[in-house]
Amino acid sequence: MTEMLYTPKNEIDTRIQALQAILAQQEMDGALIVHHTNLFYLSGTSQSCHLFIPRIGEPLLMARKSYHRALIESPIEQIMELQSLKKIPEILQQRGCPLENLGMELDVIPYNNWKFYKKIFYDTNLTDISDSLKRIRMIKSDHEINLLQEACTILDQVFSEVPAMVCEGMTEIELASLFEAGLRRRGYAGCSKMRTFNQDFFLGNIVSGTSGAVPSYFDSAVNGSGLTPANNPHGAGWKTIGRNEIIFIDYSCLINGYLADGARMFVLGSVSEQLQQAHNAALSIQNELIEMIRPGTICEDIYERAVSLAEERGLGDHFMGIGKDRARFIGHGIGLELDEYPIFAKGVKTPLVPGMTFALEGPKFVFPEGAIGIENSCCLKPDGLQVLTRAPQEIIRL
Repeated sequence: MTEMLYTPKNEIDTRIQALQAILAQQEMDGALIVHHTNLFYLSGTSQSCHLFIPRIGEPLLMARKSYHRALIESPIEQIMELQSLKKIPEILQQRGCPLENLGMELDVIPYNNWKFYKKIFYDTNLTDISDSLKRIRMIKSDHEINLLQEACTILDQVFSEVPAMVCEGMTEIELASLFEAGLRRRGYAGCSKMRTFNQDFFLGNIVSGTSGAVPSYFDSAVNGSGLTPANNPHGAGWKTIGRNEIIFIDYSCLINGYLADGARMFVLGSVSEQLQQAHNAALSIQNELIEMIRPGTICEDIYERAVSLAEERGLGDHFMGIGKDRARFIGHGIGLELDEYPIFAKGVKTPLVPGMTFALEGPKFVFPEGAIGIENSCCLKPDGLQVLTRAPQEIIRL
């Protein structure tokens, strides 16, 4: 991949029409899109812009920096240079846009920014449309699924290179640097975006042996110590990789904006019988969940079934973590962000629909001696689940 990929106009038009249908249902006059992720999804650019989408009519993209790049990247027809945010209400009023009820992404806009918008839109009711936007993005087009498949293929390629990367005595962070270099030279475009507040995340996670049982604030079954208690205190650390201890690699892969997510296991030497049996159980449970996942299946039911299957195999105490530090889900949506809808967790009654893409978390099991399991990126088709990550799932002995 050596060229910029721009979002086709028909993709943007379809997405905007979906939002306009919701604006009509909720009797809103329009939406003002600010957050980079939604901005890219609805305009094709991540430049510093404000995108106004009226309930009826053509959208207006107001660009501050870089206006030149916004013109190149976005297929939206009406693009103007914005000199001051304070001018937005005036610009919209001059275009005859009613502004009584305006939708905004209030799940991510900081409070002080919201106060600013409330001040300049002083006669406007600002309403949260975050959940509606996430539900639109939850169903992927063929274009998006193809981009996600490309990311999955690249992640598979780098997993295949791990045997040439690992040597006894290297640190986790050394291995991480090699794995990440493999991703970067294939087009990994930056950090993995997380929508949830304070769930900072870098690229992925490499832990070995006992590091796999180290907990952290990050909402994951496996965390690791990281390099410092400061930023991102999880993932690969300073521990050296020894023989006969599992190497747990769980990484995202961001290509053209879309995130793949997968986990694979490696070992220098041999793995303990306990971890081998747990890995076999993870693969068996995953296969049962794949057979269960069909259009109409309820997300909560998949989680509850995974819990039940783990308990039947005597692994309930190790399922998705240890004790109070365990993760309380078995899958999560993937796309432009790593924590999209749907979520496979207790209490989530969302029925599955074709076009949903998500990471199925295996499951993963955590023991004091290390973490083990599997994770795959998937897409739901009308006739069942398609697994998009295809690297070998057995423990690779090096």
